[in-house]
Amino acid sequence: MADYLDQLFSDQAIINRVRNKMPALFQLAELESSRAGKLGMEIGSARERIIIALLMYKFGEENVDTLSPITQAEVDVTLYNNPISIKTVTGNLTGVKLIWTVDAQKALEFSNNYHPSVDILLAQIKWGEIGWFYYFPIESQLNIFNELGREKYIKLPKPGTNPRGVEITKEALELIIKDTLVRKIDIEWTRTEVTFGIYDRWLKLWGD
Repeated sequence: MADYLDQLFSDQAIINRVRNKMPALFQLAELESSRAGKLGMEIGSARERIIIALLMYKFGEENVDTLSPITQAEVDVTLYNNPISIKTVTGNLTGVKLIWTVDAQKALEFSNNYHPSVDILLAQIKWGEIGWFYYFPIESQLNIFNELGREKYIKLPKPGTNPRGVEITKEALELIIKDTLVRKIDIEWTRTEVTFGIYDRWLKLWGD
């Protein structure tokens, strides 16, 4: 278990910022990633950047690396040289991807060789309800992976479909969040009235 990530979930000032700011920042990300009222694929990257910026705010930009070459497919950022996977899901804890791929053979190869190897930060977005910001240590993931076995922990895409990835099963996620090492922050996901022009930032830059 990484002490630095444990600190993130025990620092009351950070907890308050997550509760107060994450919904508003994610709402802005949605507005910026929407076209004709529908979210684009870029929303995942936008949310990821928001969480990475939280790590930079807490631990310092010099300790957060987003640019180093990383061979592990599920790694999004390193903190103090320790790899972290960042995930977001809207609604219930289903559809959380271990890897994004449309290639069935690559999905099968990944599944056959996968073992939990990185810490996970997961934001569960539930607009109008209470959701959570979770820290899943490697140890918690391994506990459930070993308890359930590979077939019950990993959900492969169904043949002939295009779900774009390999998922953690709902059963595995529900067990992980009950593990004693897991940390979490409850968040009231409330939307606010926002005046936002998707082109305003670029228009201003053209004019400067």
